[in-house]
Amino acid sequence: METSEKIQKSGVLQVFASLLTPQSSCTAKVANIIAEVARNEFMRNPCVDAGLIPPLVQLLNCKDQEVLLQTGRALGNICYDSQSSKEQFAYTNIAEELVKLFKKQIEHDKKEMIFEVLAPLAENDVIKLQLVEAGLVECLLEIVQKTVDSDKEDDIAELKTASDLMVLLLLGDESMQKLFEGGKGSVFQRVLSWIPSNSHQLQLAGALAIANFARNDGNCIHMVDNGIVQKLMDLLDRHVEDGNVTVQHAALSALRNLAIPVVNKAKMLSAGVAEAVLKFLRSEMPPVQFKLLGTLRMLIDAQAEAAEQLGKNVKLVERLVEWCEAKDHAGVMGESNRLLSALIRHSKSKDVIRTIVQSSGIKHLVTMATSEHVIMQNEALVALALIAALELVTAEKDLENAQLVQILHRLLSDDRSAPEIKYNSMVLICALIGSEPLQKEVQSMAFLEVISKLRSHENKTVAQQASLTEQRLAVES
Repeated sequence: METSEKIQKSGVLQVFASLLTPQSSCTAKVANIIAEVARNEFMRNPCVDAGLIPPLVQLLNCKDQEVLLQTGRALGNICYDSQSSKEQFAYTNIAEELVKLFKKQIEHDKKEMIFEVLAPLAENDVIKLQLVEAGLVECLLEIVQKTVDSDKEDDIAELKTASDLMVLLLLGDESMQKLFEGGKGSVFQRVLSWIPSNSHQLQLAGALAIANFARNDGNCIHMVDNGIVQKLMDLLDRHVEDGNVTVQHAALSALRNLAIPVVNKAKMLSAGVAEAVLKFLRSEMPPVQFKLLGTLRMLIDAQAEAAEQLGKNVKLVERLVEWCEAKDHAGVMGESNRLLSALIRHSKSKDVIRTIVQSSGIKHLVTMATSEHVIMQNEALVALALIAALELVTAEKDLENAQLVQILHRLLSDDRSAPEIKYNSMVLICALIGSEPLQKEVQSMAFLEVISKLRSHENKTVAQQASLTEQRLAVES
């Protein structure tokens, strides 16, 4: 029998629970044993089930430093990577006790021990809010203020831990909104002051905090109207040449989130965000490439002029085509394809289509139509339909080489294809038969047979489009 099973069955954990009292002389030893036992991931839930959490939390009031140290270790190990123990902690007053204890500490080691308990606990949204309400944020801001200009190793470590924990607290919707306070909160204002700081750690935490505050439209609109975009662009400017990759990634994340509300897009474009982001086109770091692509895609959504301007940018389009082949980085590959499609869909521009044809981008849009994600398939088909409607002669050869007609036949024959995929595939077929070589391919592949079956499709829009497509194919044959 495994040691962990023996311990569970022996009932020894329940005995430990009864020994965890401030009056007992063996409390520190018992807490130490629990800390060691809980290092085993299979023992964390049994520690919770044995009722060890409430007595351990109460020991945080103890004056004995050794008891406090071992209690902290035990609590930290129990809640490390264990979802159920965090839920149990939410029903205790641990947040309040830890913050109280934290305020009393002067020694670095003791603070570090409490941080080790706080960090895993703060992953739980209920506890995040409890920690905010218990005043942890004020403690963290104080640490940042005290340590920001220090070059001592302990202070640098504390600065990092405090600012990281601050960002973690903002991941909860309720705790984030409480600290935002309509954009007027003192915490929000202090975090803003981190962005122009000379500390990379604070720049990173500040940008990540803004990205977290920018999780709903109201906050995003307020922040853009109050000049946050310029602060982020200034930060990015400081990191263009040999910059800090984590700071680049965080600042781009914040800009991407801020660009989601429709009313922010034009404001951000006129502030020069697209140009600021394009400076990172040379980056070889996939996380930065991924966020750069996402930011541009958000910015051009329904912004025809910006989409056309970017779509005619040969350097950008060539880089997108290159990244569409980044098989080692699925996220970058997917985002490149989506941006390529978005440039066409939002600009509806012949010049953009020509640029993409000249940069050998058509084959990637055809491949995108076979994606496992319906949204990406759909975006590709709409872009291809615009290509066929606006610049069929220019793209004809590439569409033929990429075997688009065969792919459309497969999508229409496949019962698993979503209704919108079937609909857009038929719209595309109707556009493609304006090309002689593509029309021949359509005729050679018995499309009429597949499409006539779709006239009785349960989705009315699909059924209507099937009738129209059938008539069109019959006229052309």
